[in-house]
Amino acid sequence: MYDMIVNNFSRILGERLLRVTKVARDTGISRTTLTNIYYKKSRCISFDVLDKLCDYLNCSTSDIFEYRNPGT
Repeated sequence: MYDMIVNNFSRILGERLLRVTKVARDTGISRTTLTNIYYKKSRCISFDVLDKLCDYLNCSTSDIFEYRNPGT
C-alpha cells in the first residue's frame, strides 16, 4: 500500500531549480519547515505555510500535494 497524499514539493523545486534556502528567504517560512516538507518528514502543514508556498510557486495546493485513490 502507498500513501494516498503524494508530496510533490521536492519535484517542483527541482524542476524550477529552486533551493530550500531561497524559498525560505523569499517566503519567510522557516528552513526547517521547508526541509521537512522537502524530505517528506512532515505529518501536517499549516494553511498559512501552504498559502505562502502556493503564492510563491504560483501553483495550487493540488500541484504540491496530490490525492491518489489507492483503489485505482
